[in-house]
Amino acid sequence: MMEEQPQMSNEDRVWAALGYPIPIIAIILLLMEEKRANPFLKFHAVQSVALNIMIWVVIVLIIPLTLGIGAICAPVLWLVTLWPAYDSYQGNYTEIPALTNFIKKQGWA
Repeated sequence: MMEEQPQMSNEDRVWAALGYPIPIIAIILLLMEEKRANPFLKFHAVQSVALNIMIWVVIVLIIPLTLGIGAICAPVLWLVTLWPAYDSYQGNYTEIPALTNFIKKQGWA
């Protein structure tokens, strides 16, 4: 895990945490210049958007293939966002296997 930032406020941690289960918040963070300038918020907003895109791609691919079972898988997959939300609220730079390295290599975070 990366080091915590000492100037991180409680508000920053709440914003970062809410961006995972509610991806529209992460998109709003990326559109707000003062929030995007904060490295902690930018990292979590970009990672949240990427994670949610991955989840929705899986949902779109699973639901048509499995019919009834896919409808059960969608909410269960959404629960995956709660772990990075909790960890970011603790003030950590959450490392999601493969995804974190990908967004860093792309220069997004």
